[in-house]
Amino acid sequence: MPAPRKYPDELRERAVREVRTTGRPIAHVARDLGIHKEALRGWVRQAEADAGERDDRLTTAERDELKQLRKEVAELRRANEILKAASAFFAEELDGPRTRPTR
Repeated sequence: MPAPRKYPDELRERAVREVRTTGRPIAHVARDLGIHKEALRGWVRQAEADAGERDDRLTTAERDELKQLRKEVAELRRANEILKAASAFFAEELDGPRTRPTR
């Protein structure tokens, strides 16, 4: 379970909106709202990426998709390891000890 967020979503949205609409410096808005300026800077960058204004960050949707795909890959790798182990076990069982035919 992820850690609880330090700042409520409403505050995040309000702070980002204020920076983007007023053009005030991030440090000033952060100080006025009691937010750490680097936290606000990250939120603004993410909002810009989500709006298609930045190419150097993944959008929130892309991040969510990447997280889901990584989870799925890990699950498939675990399943593959189980299947490999089962395959080796059953192959050994089927082969069994070989005896030489007698004449």
